[in-house]
Amino acid sequence: MKLFDVYPINPIEIVKGIGSLVYDDKGTEYLDLYGGHAVISIGHTNPHYVSRLEDQLHKIGFYSNSIEIPLQKELAEKLGQVSGKTEYQLFLCNSGAEANENALKLASFYNGKKKVIAFRKSFHGRTSLAVAVTDNPKIVAPVNETDNVIFLPWADEAALEEAFKNNEISSVIIEGIQGVGGIQVAPIDFLKKIRTLCDEYNAVFIADSVQCGYGRTGKFFSHDFAGVDADIYSMAKGMGNGFPIGGIIISPKIQPVYGMLGTTFGGNHLACAAGLAVLEVMERDNLMQNATDVGGYLIEELKKFNKVKEIRGRGLMIGIELPEELAHVRKDLLYKHHIFTGEAKPNVVRLLPALNLTKTYADRFLEAFKTVLN
Repeated sequence: MKLFDVYPINPIEIVKGIGSLVYDDKGTEYLDLYGGHAVISIGHTNPHYVSRLEDQLHKIGFYSNSIEIPLQKELAEKLGQVSGKTEYQLFLCNSGAEANENALKLASFYNGKKKVIAFRKSFHGRTSLAVAVTDNPKIVAPVNETDNVIFLPWADEAALEEAFKNNEISSVIIEGIQGVGGIQVAPIDFLKKIRTLCDEYNAVFIADSVQCGYGRTGKFFSHDFAGVDADIYSMAKGMGNGFPIGGIIISPKIQPVYGMLGTTFGGNHLACAAGLAVLEVMERDNLMQNATDVGGYLIEELKKFNKVKEIRGRGLMIGIELPEELAHVRKDLLYKHHIFTGEAKPNVVRLLPALNLTKTYADRFLEAFKTVLN
């Protein structure tokens, strides 16, 4: 049997990781500034993380949500403390797509409406509803197509107001910073306008924080820069530092009913142990402040390169937009300097490193970037 060939892959086999470094099967060291799509939040093989998972595995790895799982309550309490959303409710699942799927479904349960506002260049996942609100027709199968989604231009307040006036809107879903869309930061006034209109029309504000959340920007959720609360926040990626876990946190105004949401694997013992380890390390090592400090340093240094078209982002979620003639930069960083970065079309280099990235490693990247540009 062959693998179903859907991934364009780099011919590199990574066999080991420590902190912000990974090593291939030939022993070559790489600096990891991408973390497998922003997943590695506290560093590869973090000792506390490994110990937490190993200890739990010696007790019990899985049982379903038909029994008491105290680790879920412990995770909810810790998540409330670290995020500041202590009054919210937690539903656990396995991925970002599932988180957004459940958020959209829950919003529709709440207000009985069907129409969803999403935005151009958005990416929210690949499952049925999540892909329907994703602005990429190539990955939307005919069975996923629906007339319930209204795509609006990014940050267009007039278009947003018009859509609310002319439709029965169930929810608005927006990334605080678009990742796949090229590290586009949602303007603070635009997020505030979403909050105002959702309140006025009894719609649900869904803050997709799958990639831009979990402390990556220096605040727990990137939407927090606007100073308003969303009704539902979706999470995954950095939530488990590589262990599959996702979730939504839900405003107290939305009440649960038995059976309205469900999952087999979501919130299992190992997933909760991984989630707790991440939050414990984030809190202990003050990683949101580190994301602010090291990310801010990187952004300011990158702005000094006159060949760069634009630097966008916050904290350790950074987009470097390059002119077409520098389309080779990302490959040169990987194959000549052994540095993993991400990309967004057409020509944006994405940096999504672990939140405990050091200034020394930041300087290592900057030196390599300078060499490649010159």
